[in-house]
Amino acid sequence: MIRLLLYLIICVLTINIAGCTNITSDEGVITQKEHINQENNTDYRRIEVELAQPNDGDTIAVVYKGNRESVRFLLVDSPETSHPRLGEQPYGKEAKEFTKNLVENAHKIELEFDIGPQKDKYGRLLAYVYVDGKLVQDELLRNGLARVAYIYPPNTRYVDQFNAIQKEAQQKGIGIWEIESYAQEDGFHPELMDSKETEDIQANDGCLIKGNIGSEKIYHTPNSPWYEQTKAEVMFCTEGEAIEAGFRPPKQ
Repeated sequence: MIRLLLYLIICVLTINIAGCTNITSDEGVITQKEHINQENNTDYRRIEVELAQPNDGDTIAVVYKGNRESVRFLLVDSPETSHPRLGEQPYGKEAKEFTKNLVENAHKIELEFDIGPQKDKYGRLLAYVYVDGKLVQDELLRNGLARVAYIYPPNTRYVDQFNAIQKEAQQKGIGIWEIESYAQEDGFHPELMDSKETEDIQANDGCLIKGNIGSEKIYHTPNSPWYEQTKAEVMFCTEGEAIEAGFRPPKQ
């Protein structure tokens, strides 16, 4: 009888141990599969957010995890529109309008973070921004409305891709690349554009017709009552040249 009881106890223990071993083994297999899936997943995680406000070419405000957050686009820099020190820079408005149109007309806006810090020293989120699956940084660079900038490892996932797109825009001479040396590694240089305009005016020193660009393109001959007070942004030798360039005479 005692032997029979011992035999039954041993059988029960053996079954339990085997069962536990199977559970442990099953859990181990599941864990391993999850790890493999993560290793083979090339699609980086994107988080859908709600647009709060477009700010400028490379910054928007979104609702993220229930809070309003400012988002700085990783690895690109657009000209300023209302910087307290730099003011408004050439192509700043164009970049702002471009980004505004993208985000306001998007059905879905998503953020993708890199492996490094997710915020900058100003508390802004640092992210790659997608609108309906399109990477906004790509579009800005492609249209010559941003330069590759602020490359701080390890947040460099798409830097090679961005540099390739920027090179194409440079070769086409569009946007910020239209003016030689305006966009440089250390930022934008509007003063070089001003000197280019001055050179153009000086090149036409022998011409007397002043062209002024305000809300309209208007030219003034020496006989115009506003000739002396008009700042010449371009000079013409004949009225025909001015009209061909899209200028009109002042209304009398």
